[in-house]
Amino acid sequence: MYYGNDAGIIEPMRRAVVLVSGGLDSATTLAMARGDGFACHALSFRYGQRHAAEIDAARRVVEHLGVVEHRIIDIDLRPFGHSALTDAIDVPKDRSEDEMSAEIPVTYVPARNTIFLANALALAEVCGAADIFLGVNAVDYSGYPDCRPAFVEAFERLANLATKAGVEGRRLTVHAPLIDLTKAEIIIKGTQLGVDYALTHSCYDPPTDALACGRCDSCRLRRAGFEQAGLTDPIRYAD
Repeated sequence: MYYGNDAGIIEPMRRAVVLVSGGLDSATTLAMARGDGFACHALSFRYGQRHAAEIDAARRVVEHLGVVEHRIIDIDLRPFGHSALTDAIDVPKDRSEDEMSAEIPVTYVPARNTIFLANALALAEVCGAADIFLGVNAVDYSGYPDCRPAFVEAFERLANLATKAGVEGRRLTVHAPLIDLTKAEIIIKGTQLGVDYALTHSCYDPPTDALACGRCDSCRLRRAGFEQAGLTDPIRYAD
């Protein structure tokens, strides 16, 4: 793929691997990567999550925004358990933001972002990408340790130590463009970039594929974000 630079010279587009879960944050991150001129290779995972709705949402998002390719990889994290997203554990409901951030919640999937980024790193080497994007956020989030700037910085250091590309001098960069944004700021940014949030899925415990529960941590953060942004959330809630 090619683009014209300011001098009118046709140059190849830079490639990037973008983690796309089907959620609001990853959809915005994909739109930002495309807006920055990257040819995007989208990567999603079936990791044993209890609901397939987010994979369907990921397909809708990448089709809407446009990517070079969309790979969906099967990685079963259910044998490790200890998460409400992969195990027979109740999803917390109706919690305040203070309660959400008081401790690492049971919806945390052990080492999930490390595993996802490791796969993104392998794809980046194969497709010749020097950039990896993920939609983690350290402001309006549920207290996950792998959503912090320190984690992103540490993984970038590892990426450049542990790969052929890094050793040969092709520096790999891990981008987390939402890391310091509130949920409202993310929604406003995505809206400006043309993200259709009706295509996304955020709920941890949807009663049906067509509805979100409206009561889990993710739904509550999403709804508050749209309210603070002064916009209407286009998805349907059970309540």
